[in-house]
Amino acid sequence: MNKKFLKNIICLSLISILGMSMIACGKKGESEKVTDKKKIVVGTSADYPPYEFHKIIDGKDTVVGFDIEIAKEIAKDLGADLEINEMKFDGLLAAISTKKVDMVLAGMNPTPERSKSVDFSNIYYTADHSVMVKKENKYKFKDKSSFKGVKVGVQKGSIQENLAKEQLEGADLKMLGKVTELILDLQNNKVDAIVVETPVAKAYADKNKDIDITGVTFNINKEEQGSAVAVAKGNEELKKSINKTLDRLIKEGKIDEFVVNANKLVE
Repeated sequence: MNKKFLKNIICLSLISILGMSMIACGKKGESEKVTDKKKIVVGTSADYPPYEFHKIIDGKDTVVGFDIEIAKEIAKDLGADLEINEMKFDGLLAAISTKKVDMVLAGMNPTPERSKSVDFSNIYYTADHSVMVKKENKYKFKDKSSFKGVKVGVQKGSIQENLAKEQLEGADLKMLGKVTELILDLQNNKVDAIVVETPVAKAYADKNKDIDITGVTFNINKEEQGSAVAVAKGNEELKKSINKTLDRLIKEGKIDEFVVNANKLVE
């Protein structure tokens, strides 16, 4: 056989092998983005029981709630340790963009506006929204027309902020970073009402006997219903893994179990 021809065949074979190796390495590198992570960081705002809140466990201040239990399951399925990064709700999406957190679990609704900057998992839990007031004022607020000139507190950057702006006509809105701050303002008469998700309202009403839930309801668009996990834009691998975990938890009835247990922890 011609030596030059043989040499060309060998060179082509080596190039082919090298190319296949690079592709394989590339695929391995892509999978390592998630599966080989030793730690996954979840961003949350731990003032939103039963989703996430503080609780003294064995003498230690601990962030608990059913969102946290879901985050633990996601980390477990990834084979990674979970780290919790707590911040104000309106800073959570920016924390994804700046890579301070890998995902956000904070009872967050996957609205079109938010989806411009992050990607969302499938919906894992759906709840309604309620108005909380001082117990002695409960029957002053019969419907959404009752809030003209009324100071209403909402969590800054939340879906409740939009609901109050759009549906509580004439209300004087006060935006704060944490629900705990809203509760204190309500108790200290700095606001007359606050808007939060119903499970959160029930948790705080059970804990604070001086506040109650009105019968006021909101018209909810489909896009404003349900909570989802937020991840960085284009991180399809992490989103796929999260959805796989959520599908398992829903199928096993674990999320409902987590919600029940979280409500038991709220004092």
